[in-house]
Amino acid sequence: MKTILSIGLSLCLPLAAFASAADQTNIIIIFTDDQGYADVGCFGAEGFETPHLDRMAAEGRKFTNFHVAQAVCSASRAALLTGCYPNRIGIHGALGPNARTGLSTEETTIADLLKAKGYATCAIGKWHLGHHPEFLPLRHGFDEFLGIPYSNDMWPLHPDMDKLAPSVAARRSAFPPLPMIEDDGIANPEITAADQAQFTTVFTERAVSFIERHKDEPFFIYLAHPMPHVPLYVSEKFEGKSEQGLYGDVIMEIDWSVGQILEALETHGLVDNTWVVFTSDNGPWLSYGDHGGSAKPLREGKGTAWEGGTRVPCIMRWPGKIPAGTTSDDMLMTIDLLPTIAKTIGADLPELPIDGRDVRPLLFDEPGARNPHDHYFFYYNRNELHAVTTADGKWKLYLPHSYRTLAGRPGGTDGLPASYQMRRITAPELYHLKDDISETTDVAADYPEVVQQLLEAADHIRADLGDALTGKPATRARQPGRLE
Repeated sequence: MKTILSIGLSLCLPLAAFASAADQTNIIIIFTDDQGYADVGCFGAEGFETPHLDRMAAEGRKFTNFHVAQAVCSASRAALLTGCYPNRIGIHGALGPNARTGLSTEETTIADLLKAKGYATCAIGKWHLGHHPEFLPLRHGFDEFLGIPYSNDMWPLHPDMDKLAPSVAARRSAFPPLPMIEDDGIANPEITAADQAQFTTVFTERAVSFIERHKDEPFFIYLAHPMPHVPLYVSEKFEGKSEQGLYGDVIMEIDWSVGQILEALETHGLVDNTWVVFTSDNGPWLSYGDHGGSAKPLREGKGTAWEGGTRVPCIMRWPGKIPAGTTSDDMLMTIDLLPTIAKTIGADLPELPIDGRDVRPLLFDEPGARNPHDHYFFYYNRNELHAVTTADGKWKLYLPHSYRTLAGRPGGTDGLPASYQMRRITAPELYHLKDDISETTDVAADYPEVVQQLLEAADHIRADLGDALTGKPATRARQPGRLE
């Protein structure tokens, strides 16, 4: 219904309502998979270099307190594209090859907003918001798609299958072949290990081609690299190039990809009117050890609400708008991108309620800028509320819940994971993130008034989105798309 209505309305709008090449603000979002907070040179990477990302930070703004809404694949992507907490729109966890749900076409994505304003739109790489044709990118405002429908480990040709835990191996052996999809059809019915080594190159080439083909009109590119999610693959161009090993090689190739895109913008004279965002979908998958990244100095990683799971590297460049060579420690979240983009290009916000806010003053470092939120909320699993923060990024309260941890043990080696342990928080724990970014000291007993204020905020969001841990039903959550 949304697609039909939007097409009908666009035919009735005057040409002046659409952007033109003369006044375009092109937008490129580069979204990597499982890249940790410390996996970029200017964020403290060790054992490899990222000169193109470092250059992007020197020419733009580094955000050191940027978060995803949930530290897991599908939920994180849903939040970025819709401006909603993923549980508001019925997306939980990581959708598998047997899932019969996906992102509903009733939801408005960034691509929907931009397409309605005359933008050419393209999704490239990992989608993971429903692999059936009803849920693929062309149903969500994108003109083109080239990529894979879900994570690259969700298929039976995962390396060292016989060495994995029997339960993991059995689950993966039941998956169908991993398809490469172009638009709504299958471009290559089965991806081999050798093909995966070309993922970063192929997806980068498609992004550069899209820039070339649409340089005379406004465009939006959503480039969601499947790497550095395990299993890791890298092309011959970067194989063996880093001191850190394969993981470092993979990040160096992603950095090369960023460089190719920046070079394409320069070639076509588009640097000054293109807003480029680089970030990751969640923190590192720590159980994979040397095939996973680093969240240093943050606590824990992917799959948790601790800072190492949700705080990710973020760099934005937009000459003349975003001040060059600056760093921001203001707390932001991916849900804020859609409303900020909407306000930037003069688009209306979605009709259905969203959770993000316009944060342009913080991006542009305007005097007196402050975060328009009061709080941010971190859910996980099937609608479990795990944590609440103040929007100034100072205080974070963890609510009673179970989480996974390596408990100080090293991760696995050579692509084989170590086992997590489960720990439980039995009473609310409070951390002062400005003084204790590594979350080492629970100060709940010292600041009971802060604890109480954040508990009240938790009750407020429970009345809206519910909370499985306390038995609160959601009152304003929406359903995902479902196959008939």
